Amino acid sequence: MRTILTKEQLDITIKRLASQILENVSDAGDIVIIGVQPRGAYLSDRIMNDIRKAFPEVADKIKYGKLDITFYRDDVRDELHTANKTDILFSIENKNVILVDDVLYKGRTVRAALDALLDFGRPNKVELCVLIDRRFSRELPIQPDYCGKAIDSIMSQKVKVEWDKEEVILY
Repeated sequence: MRTILTKEQLDITIKRLASQILENVSDAGDIVIIGVQPRGAYLSDRIMNDIRKAFPEVADKIKYGKLDITFYRDDVRDELHTANKTDILFSIENKNVILVDDVLYKGRTVRAALDALLDFGRPNKVELCVLIDRRFSRELPIQPDYCGKAIDSIMSQKVKVEWDKEEVILY
C-alpha cells in the first residue's frame, strides 16, 4: 500500500482543479459542473466549495448537479445495483458541461455518464475533470481535460480515494 496524495496534497490538488476550471471560464452562466454519483460527487462538492469560497459571484452563476449512471452502465446486467440520486434540475442544452469523477480507469464510467447526460439536453461541450488518471489502463478513447494527478499502475492494483480520511492510496 502506498499513499498517492496526503490530506494536504489532496486539498492543494482540489484547489488547483477549481482554479483551472475557472481559468477556462469566459461566461460562468454557460458552465455546468456535474459530479458522477457516488464518488465523483465528493470531488465535485469540494471543487464547488472552493469556487464558492474564492469567487462567490462566479459560483452563483454556475449550475451544479449530480448524476447517477447506474442504469447506463454496460456492466449492470450482471447483478442488481442500488441507484443513487440524480440531482439535475436544469437543462444542459447548449451549456459547457464539466463532468467530475474521482478516478479515471477504463473509461466506462465516463461513457455511461455521457449517455446519461443526453437525457438533460445536448450540451455545447463536455469536459472531464478527474482527481486521479490511471492513464495506461483505458479501454475507451477517453482522456481528462483537468487532472489532479496522473499515475502509472498495473491492472491488479487498485486506487482508492478515502474521502473520510482525506487521502488517496494505491494498493
